[in-house]
Amino acid sequence: MKKVFLIFFIFLFSSGTFAKNESAAELDELFEKLKKTSNPMSARKIEGKIWKLWTTHPSEESLTNLLAKGSEYMAQNQLTSAHNVFSKAIELDPNWAEAWNKRATVLYLMGNFELSQNDIDMVLKLEKRHFGALSGQGLVQTAMKNYQKAIDSYIEAHKVYPAMETPLMMIERLKDMIKKESI
Repeated sequence: MKKVFLIFFIFLFSSGTFAKNESAAELDELFEKLKKTSNPMSARKIEGKIWKLWTTHPSEESLTNLLAKGSEYMAQNQLTSAHNVFSKAIELDPNWAEAWNKRATVLYLMGNFELSQNDIDMVLKLEKRHFGALSGQGLVQTAMKNYQKAIDSYIEAHKVYPAMETPLMMIERLKDMIKKESI
């Protein structure tokens, strides 16, 4: 009986590890394609696949559902409820970058820019290629009037996702803002 339990436990542990490794390998492949794709439509398809992987917990469907619930609250502008749900997801799996990213977004919407930046730092520690967090960091740093840091964030987002147009547009706007402030 102990042997059966041990085999079951090893299977359970290894299947979660396998799912994480499989997801990581798929992300690596998608990011390579994203970097090489100049066609905006192809890039958006790749982006969609990346977001699907990011918002799907690699081993816990209940966490995927929790993230979706928080996203629904956010869409309904129930920001405190969304914050609480994303905080719970982080508590249950502090290594899931997308839970941190969602909470960073809510904190930004709530005007808590420093706390949002703290969560973005965690996202980028866990997934340095997170173009959503890099773009979000640009917004946070702009709100905090740290224009050069915002530009740097958009440059990094563009390196990861060259076909994304928003970073280049924001860099130009920020350069204009810096010029106007220096006059």
